Amino acid sequence: MTPRSIAVIGGGPAGLRAAEVAAMGGAQVTLFDAKPSVGRKFLIAGKGGLNLTHSEPAGRFASRYSGPNQPAGFWAGLLSEFGPDEMRQWAAELGIETFQAGSGRVYPLTMKSAPMLRRWVRHLRELGVRFEMNHRFTSLTPGVPLRLGFANGATRAAEAVILALGGASWPQTGSDGAWTRILDTLGIALHPLAPANCGWECEWPREVLSIAEGHPLKNLRVRAGDAEAVGELLVTRYGLEGGAIYQLGGVLRAMPQPAIAIDFKPAHSHARLVAKMQSVRRGFLAEARVRWRLSAAAHAILNRKSWQDVESLAGEAKHCVIALSGPRPIAEAISSAGGVCWSELDSNLMFKQVPGVFVAGEMIDWEAPTGGYLLQGCLATATRAANGALASAGV
Repeated sequence: MTPRSIAVIGGGPAGLRAAEVAAMGGAQVTLFDAKPSVGRKFLIAGKGGLNLTHSEPAGRFASRYSGPNQPAGFWAGLLSEFGPDEMRQWAAELGIETFQAGSGRVYPLTMKSAPMLRRWVRHLRELGVRFEMNHRFTSLTPGVPLRLGFANGATRAAEAVILALGGASWPQTGSDGAWTRILDTLGIALHPLAPANCGWECEWPREVLSIAEGHPLKNLRVRAGDAEAVGELLVTRYGLEGGAIYQLGGVLRAMPQPAIAIDFKPAHSHARLVAKMQSVRRGFLAEARVRWRLSAAAHAILNRKSWQDVESLAGEAKHCVIALSGPRPIAEAISSAGGVCWSELDSNLMFKQVPGVFVAGEMIDWEAPTGGYLLQGCLATATRAANGALASAGV
């Protein structure tokens, strides 16, 4: 009996994982990608250390994923099938040892993505996955079989299709969001792609930049509306970068006038800061720099105003409001929000309107902070979609 054919469109982490699961399930799998090679974003993401997943408790982990109208309990169920433990086991089966850092993040022992990608691709070839590079996806015709069109004039047929084309961040790697036009023609509802895990712009006085640009602000508590994040920020010429503001991106995008409030000293109450300055009668900020142990960057930001009393300065240190003008361009973002609306998908991530076509990874309207959640989300959704495709194709 001829094996059932499953086409995977997109050679990023979600596409590679989908191809792997489908091939292990007995399907004849072909993976198509517009670029000459796969895993380009995976390689860039791992240059500073490949963060595979996180070790935090399951409930907290599942809460990291947000997006409009997500089905209740979806992520908890998904991560029970392919969660952090399964991610580490998967890496071990590729011969990649992992370790948990003090932050709870999980990395390959080598810290690099290139060795893992090489082993992953070799494993896929051993499973019989066929790679069709330089095939830019341009059309999908519903039916039995499903028919695919590519920019080079090639056409292919498959009994099931898994779309894993990424979002619209880092377009040089192939994640350019061009697939939205194809899904529009199929009547699939989409939310506009938007930058996530990205810097935000604000107007810094020249005096602040001369001291603070390129310097981190550490051990902060940052608020946006009712949301709160703990972490670091980096002062840049255009505004702010860093994990703390990345975590608040969804809230900030929804605010008509986005702004954050920084607590530079979350370990100390307002009263405690005032008490540390009890004998000070003048030169309040200069003295606070020493007594509160302010960094040069924090001192520069607080120095935007003049201070005539300790109480007001302490209030600013605990609640320093920075007005933001908007996010950086999506091409610079680590990931993107928006994409295929959850209402278009069944529990196996198949399009309700186009039977046999599944979607995985950043194409779906979810977002998560950096720290291992993005890669975990991509591989977990790919696992679910591939298992659904196997069932749909009758494997």
